[in-house]
Amino acid sequence: MSQDNKGIKVKVQKFGNFLSSMVMPNIGAFIAWGLITALFIPTGWIPNENLAALVDPMVKYLLPLLIGYTGGKLVYDTRGGVVGAIATMGVIVGAGMPMFLGAMLMGPIGGWVIKKFDSLIEGKVKTGFEMLINNFSSGILGGILAIISYLAIGPGVTALTTALVAGVEWMLDVGVLPLTSILIEPAKVLFLNNAINHGVLSPIGIEQVKQTGQSILFLLEANPGPGIGILLAYCFFGKGTAKQTAPGAAIIHFFGGIHEIYFPYVLMHPMLFFAAILGGVSGVFTLSMLGGGLLAPASPGSFLAILAVTPQGAGSYLANIAGVLVAAVVSFLVSVLVLKTSKSKEGNLEEAAEKMQAMKGKKSSVANAFTANETTDAELNPKNLKHVIFACDAGMGSSAMGASLLRKKVKEAGLDIKVTNTAISNLPNDAQVVITQEELTPRAKQKVPAAYHISVDNFLSSPKYDQLVSQLKDGNNSKAEQRSEEPIEKNSTTDSGVLPKENIFLNKQFSSKEEAIRFAGQVLVDGGYVHSSYIDAMIARDQLTSTFMGNDVAIPHGTEEAKADVIKSGVTIIQVPDGVDFDGNKVRLIFGIAGKAGGHLEILSAIAVTCSEMENVEKMATAKTVDEVLAIIGTSFEK
Repeated sequence: MSQDNKGIKVKVQKFGNFLSSMVMPNIGAFIAWGLITALFIPTGWIPNENLAALVDPMVKYLLPLLIGYTGGKLVYDTRGGVVGAIATMGVIVGAGMPMFLGAMLMGPIGGWVIKKFDSLIEGKVKTGFEMLINNFSSGILGGILAIISYLAIGPGVTALTTALVAGVEWMLDVGVLPLTSILIEPAKVLFLNNAINHGVLSPIGIEQVKQTGQSILFLLEANPGPGIGILLAYCFFGKGTAKQTAPGAAIIHFFGGIHEIYFPYVLMHPMLFFAAILGGVSGVFTLSMLGGGLLAPASPGSFLAILAVTPQGAGSYLANIAGVLVAAVVSFLVSVLVLKTSKSKEGNLEEAAEKMQAMKGKKSSVANAFTANETTDAELNPKNLKHVIFACDAGMGSSAMGASLLRKKVKEAGLDIKVTNTAISNLPNDAQVVITQEELTPRAKQKVPAAYHISVDNFLSSPKYDQLVSQLKDGNNSKAEQRSEEPIEKNSTTDSGVLPKENIFLNKQFSSKEEAIRFAGQVLVDGGYVHSSYIDAMIARDQLTSTFMGNDVAIPHGTEEAKADVIKSGVTIIQVPDGVDFDGNKVRLIFGIAGKAGGHLEILSAIAVTCSEMENVEKMATAKTVDEVLAIIGTSFEK
């Protein structure tokens, strides 16, 4: 893909996310309107003429105003929201149908206009006149925008919607409506789903409900069938973390209505776009054949929400349920075919999730189309720094080694700064400095966005450690003995065989890293350190982020969830003189790890310090006896 095409894709993703961000906070209002519609209109469950009077004002005024206010607020906080709502009122009155699309346009424009005005007069308003200027400027500019939207935007959007209605009716007449899934399903990953669903399909669907009592258009985007089919395929035929997390994601998607939870699974295997598209086409075709449709939008796109706004009658329920099931079955079968026949290595779920987050953007940058504000990383403040945290997935392997190395450097520098390690999921909200592998940094930033983040590609010999210590010395002159959050004392666990001689293997050969990891895991199982299920967790952890540490060293260990499979702390050292490939990196020393209550940290610290010097790695990789290996580490943990 060319750079120009990539740039266009990014812009579309940001724009789609911006439109989605205007709708999502107001889903509760859509639900309220949908339930009132389903219950009280003449074709509803309990028709009531008085209560049905709420339906039109809510869809004509309440929902567009909420969208317009939210759009303006995204651009320029509350002040932008107020002007955005005023501007939206003009397009509401100037149109003869619900103006969701007009609100998505005028709300952000209102916020942008008042923001530009405030920037022009900044520093020019005399003291005491701020409130007067603020109120009059928002009122005058909002009023002007309302008039413009009444005279031009409202009629323009009405004409566009009328043309779209005609197009949809034509598609229904000739039977090609299912083909809309070719556009709708990929658009979800670009976060254009809410713009399509509520900006285009909902207004047309509302007009159809007035004429026929229901509309199939409410199910074109909201059908959870394509997504649940993909997730179920991962449940049975996925691998590693993707397979482990798919069941939970399936429940959230199908019953919670959060469609975006399956996007990372599609991004891991882009061919799954075809599964989503074919599932969508099949579902819409089934709905068309059986006469399916809803009384109001199903927001969010949950199966329960679909049932709640399904018209009365067994036929309607049969049609809608069939539309969901057929879409799910087709999507599942295509997904299974993709997963079983794909020759490419299964992608990284965490990486795919981060790609999705990059598409979504942060709240502060979601309005990039209208504002230049961007979120910047926190700055390092050496004078107030008291704690540095290394973080990895499980918090017991790579992060422990990195923390050991930096703790040594910090102590040698005479700095009174605590250095500890933990799992990313356990990072405290007040974390000051967080160090992670490059692949995990986006996840750590999401967990603690206010912290200063450092990415390293090599936990054993990163130059960033020395850079950080130098920065800290410049800003912190205090000298005190280095503290540890969890002091490790030699105890019965450590002394009773964390690393007996039987756990050290020389001159091994492996055809793949998976074979090597499974060998290390079996050693831990045979030694009574872990349950057998820990081996699969070691494979899953390496798939999540490579356990290659640099300097020809790898430290395979389980995921955070697998800590329950650890019986006691244990370590195995495996020498592979000819090396084994770890994602393009040659590994000659493998340290298999299982940690229980910190019992492995002392030896892990010794390994980290030893392996930070390539000379020591070379000696261990060529050692002829187990005793030589233990001597190079510098301490013995044999019973």
